[in-house]
Amino acid sequence: MSFKSVNDILGDLEVQAKLEQQPFQSVLKYWAEVAGAIVANHSRPLSIQRHVLWVATSSAAWAQNLTFQRQHLLLKLNQKLPDPLDPLVDIRFSTAGWQPPKDKESSRQTVSSSQHPSYLNDGMKISRDGTTTKNAHAAFGHWAELVQARSHGLPLCPQCQCPTPPGELLRWQVCSVCAAQKF
Repeated sequence: MSFKSVNDILGDLEVQAKLEQQPFQSVLKYWAEVAGAIVANHSRPLSIQRHVLWVATSSAAWAQNLTFQRQHLLLKLNQKLPDPLDPLVDIRFSTAGWQPPKDKESSRQTVSSSQHPSYLNDGMKISRDGTTTKNAHAAFGHWAELVQARSHGLPLCPQCQCPTPPGELLRWQVCSVCAAQKF
């Protein structure tokens, strides 16, 4: 029995690590090409363990859909891998390990309610005086008065003649209800 020096053992481990990482680096390199741009935005290869590629997905729905496509993806990936004698045997998809890309988080825009087409900038402050209504008819009557007061002075929808926020008319040329019926 011969003993190996620490340098020899570390050298062997380094070679083994390079051999194990080479297929994974190829998978990372070709994932967007093989899977497609949309799928690549919702999935990310994590590792290869015992010839099984582990891929994180942004949702369980993506994981399930990609599971149905795994044979097709395996075929394409194995064609791109550097060692055809050492192919991947399976792909496992899971939401575990998913983290959204950092650059996309910063590009998200938040929209305030005042930018929505249905926003009414009438300056009307609706406050409750603390009194409770006795029954449902009285509550509905109170609500109807508030809605009527709020819609007073609004332009009318050309299709249904209902009071419509100006933003909706600018965006769809009709109220949101009529616009939804078109779609």
